Amino acid sequence: MITELGHFALWLALAAALIQATIPLWGAKNGSASAMRVADGAAQVQFLGAGFAFVALTWAYIVSDFSLRNVALNSHSAKPMLYKVTGVWANHEGSMLLWVLMLALFGMLISIFGRMIPVVMRSTVLAVQAMIGIGFYLFLVLTSNPFDRLPMPPLDGQGMNPLLQDPGVAFHPPLLYLGYVGFSTAFSFAVAALITGRLDPAWARWMRPWILIAWSGLTAGIALGSWWAYYELGWGGFWFWDPVENASFMPWLIGTALLHSAIVVEKRNALLKWTILLAILTFSLSLIGTFLVRSGILSSVHAFAVDPERGAFILVLLCLYIGAALMLFVWRAPQLKEGGVFSLWSRESGLLVNNVLLTVAAGVVFVGTLYPLVLEVVTGDKITVGAPYFNQTFLPIFGVTMFAAGIGPFLSWKRARRPIVLRRVALTTVLSLCLVAVVALGGGLTDPVGLFGIFIAVFLAVATLQDLGLRAGLPGAKPGTALRRMVGLPRSIWGLYLGHIGLAIAAAGVVAVSVWKAEEIRTVSLGEGLVVGPYAFTLETIDNGTGPNYQTSVATVIVTRDGVSVATLHPERRWYPVEGKPTTEAGIRSLWHGDLYAVLGDPTGAGGYVVRYYYNPGVPWMWLGGALIAFSALISLTDRRLRIGAPRGRAKAILQPAE
Repeated sequence: MITELGHFALWLALAAALIQATIPLWGAKNGSASAMRVADGAAQVQFLGAGFAFVALTWAYIVSDFSLRNVALNSHSAKPMLYKVTGVWANHEGSMLLWVLMLALFGMLISIFGRMIPVVMRSTVLAVQAMIGIGFYLFLVLTSNPFDRLPMPPLDGQGMNPLLQDPGVAFHPPLLYLGYVGFSTAFSFAVAALITGRLDPAWARWMRPWILIAWSGLTAGIALGSWWAYYELGWGGFWFWDPVENASFMPWLIGTALLHSAIVVEKRNALLKWTILLAILTFSLSLIGTFLVRSGILSSVHAFAVDPERGAFILVLLCLYIGAALMLFVWRAPQLKEGGVFSLWSRESGLLVNNVLLTVAAGVVFVGTLYPLVLEVVTGDKITVGAPYFNQTFLPIFGVTMFAAGIGPFLSWKRARRPIVLRRVALTTVLSLCLVAVVALGGGLTDPVGLFGIFIAVFLAVATLQDLGLRAGLPGAKPGTALRRMVGLPRSIWGLYLGHIGLAIAAAGVVAVSVWKAEEIRTVSLGEGLVVGPYAFTLETIDNGTGPNYQTSVATVIVTRDGVSVATLHPERRWYPVEGKPTTEAGIRSLWHGDLYAVLGDPTGAGGYVVRYYYNPGVPWMWLGGALIAFSALISLTDRRLRIGAPRGRAKAILQPAE
């Protein structure tokens, strides 16, 4: 019964979305406040419908209702409860239900917490959100119904991909969707601004909290997915430039540019057209990512579907939404009038440079990701664009972006004094070079590429701390006065500093593990040791056992340095009999400077075992930096200006409504 109610709730959500997309727009056109307020109630009803449908599907997984096709294909009665629940979104139909649930959630939140937004703007934003939802609700009920029944239910299910039966993957998709779908709010605010003619600093202030939420979620989702790949796949890496990985990275890059561009609109009423375009592009890339994962054109552990018809449906939606938004932008853009002017040496220019570099970086990733797919469609030739391309094209651009991010805070709004900026940059450069020299001499590091990468990361960190000191009045202010000034800084500023420090720490970790990683892949016998960098790894024992729904072989590996025991690792190899697939569980010990990493491979049949041993310097810094970056957006969200919206008073509309 609950399954039928869930299916009905899905149709109810679609009906609410149809009302939300039409009546408020009619009210906005005719000046009917009551009609516009329908958007708030419809958004909340839509969320209740989507939420109940999701709960109903989750319940079917919990009780192992194999009469549902979705449950039978993706679950098993022997699965641990955690993976029964997370299996709801570890498949195509369930993940799309989570997608529309997130979309409805953001609409509901805007209807409740967006009361400071004028009703015309709020109702139009919610109407655009509903238009997006209508397409995906139709996609669900017409091609991907999660509540399809089987005429003859099996006694048990087929289980779930063992690689996905992991806590990291359990929370990775919801966080990614928080970002993917969350950027729909920026898209909706952009389209609503073009429709209503309201484009000013207040508009940017209304939009920025939703950008922060989406950006934080996407950052955390990407970091968690990278962490899962690092310890679960057993190849010692954290990023493979997989097309589906890139599909989440591209909207993050453009979303980062959008976040900075919105600040310029809010502070200086400038870069209006550019900000609108970035908002459209960010969500467009999210839609492209949704298409890549579900079209069947990619073969990846991340991909859900291999049905071309489903891919075609999403492609139609993608073209409809992106095409309509870009056409509206082209039509209305000539009427946009930019606000504040600024000189070449100004913070506005610095943020514009930041935007351009991030956009170019995203373009490089876009070409490397889609070119092989387009080439195969046009010519039938299959090629692979891998790490060498991205390392040679993306990394230099992103390095320059980080360097520019260090200089940006030294620039003042509208017009900066060039001699002062140059002196601060010179001081930061000298301090950074000295710190890198100390690190190189202390660690015996000589690789010039690695040291240059560390310099870029250190430069950003030193520049951020220097700017913080200048804001506090150092070096002239007394310590107590400086501390009070720091505490009194707006939380959005603290979010900026924390984000830049996190980026510097993460970048230093990426450079360290990419340049100075040590590894050995050998066949060894019990008691045999291998030297990996400054450490010795010895395979001591292997014990066989069983888990909740798998068989396992667990190794004991002793790691020593200069004869002193440092860590005991327990790499594991599992076999899932229902799914008929093996997985590896790396044994990892994190030290402050790096990870000791061991993977147990197959036995050779002659008493030996294939093992992989790694010393990965800097990896803990990556996870710490990623967490700081995600947390920085949440710190900014606590800023009162972002919670209450624009201050009262008349805001000047830059775009005049169409007659």
